Amino acid sequence: MSRAYADLPLHYGSVPPWLAARMSLLGGAIIETIIADYGKAEVLRRLSDPCWFQALGCVLGMDWHSSGITTSVMGALKKALNPRAHELGIYICGGKGKHSRQTPQELLAIAEKTGLPGQELVRNSKLAAKVDNTALQDGYQLYLHSFIVSNEGDWAVVQQGMNDGNGMARRYHWHSATVRNFTETPHSFIYGKNQGLILNLTDKDAMPTKNGLLELVKVAPSELLPEIRKITMPSHHDVRAENVDLKRLGAVLAVAHERQVLDFETLLLMEGVGPRTLQSLTLVSEVIHGTASRFTDPARFSFAHGGKDGHPFPVPVNVYDETISVMREAVNKAKIGQNDKQEAIRKLSVLSQQVEKDFMPNERFDEVVERERKDSWRHGGRTVFGKEQAPAPPKNRQLSLFD
Repeated sequence: MSRAYADLPLHYGSVPPWLAARMSLLGGAIIETIIADYGKAEVLRRLSDPCWFQALGCVLGMDWHSSGITTSVMGALKKALNPRAHELGIYICGGKGKHSRQTPQELLAIAEKTGLPGQELVRNSKLAAKVDNTALQDGYQLYLHSFIVSNEGDWAVVQQGMNDGNGMARRYHWHSATVRNFTETPHSFIYGKNQGLILNLTDKDAMPTKNGLLELVKVAPSELLPEIRKITMPSHHDVRAENVDLKRLGAVLAVAHERQVLDFETLLLMEGVGPRTLQSLTLVSEVIHGTASRFTDPARFSFAHGGKDGHPFPVPVNVYDETISVMREAVNKAKIGQNDKQEAIRKLSVLSQQVEKDFMPNERFDEVVERERKDSWRHGGRTVFGKEQAPAPPKNRQLSLFD
């Protein structure tokens, strides 16, 4: 069992409707593909991995490092998956603020439909919140609680707390497959900035305190927390070269923009898909098919669809829509046994990793970002501040009679 933490600067504001709708469509297609290829349990495992979760938020067009990824991604997935939960077998309960308090009622309603042990699921939900809000007193007050459960009874929890004092958030990830006891190092991951000395009643060093509490609450002692795996999200808003594995990003760009990299079969199956959409699809492919080690630089995935605040560049709405169209077509065809399109999408991540082995980046990072920004208007670029405008044409200065 492992823990991880990273800085998540608190960001306020809402996701614009034009992006929220697209996040639900693409997020739903990604999750549906994972279910089809790897099963429902794999969806829950990935949601309990903070690096993968952050990469998913980036590929969906959210700000690459902010706390807003948690709220927006879980909201988008709930909107996409719950109407088809009886078909997909994945249910998402809870959410932010008042929605988190509806989790017990939602779980009991699901139990009524599926035969799952409703009271047990409610108890697990409440215990997860209690542990992170009370047993683990690290200065963060929970404000979001999402409980994801499959019709087979597996579950995951994604919840987040904030610390107004330091302007940071911490995200906690739970996975039923790794929870043996709610008071014995239960988390799959904890995602947030190290706050120094905290009260953690799930830690071995809390034994004297817990022994004193045993008379009151009969809580079993815990074992030493395993070593922390860190991922630090910096406070600066722009994406910089040091935030990205340039070799990995360069390989993605090569697959997308140098057609000779693609084998003939994949090229035929991607016919009609432009280089810029191919770039997005390659990163989407990796979110679906990449192994855990591929998500240590989640900022790289913001090169699929940019960010709503314009970092690293405005969201290319036209590219986003084409990516959604290709993914939906692949999902729909797979339902009737035509898996060629899904296989072609899978091969994009395979090709990228093959290219990466001997790849030497030949472009400067800032030049890549500048090109994306320069061409943004061509792709329907948009941010929360408005639509990108085409550059004004050069003025032809006509000589006067007196020149």
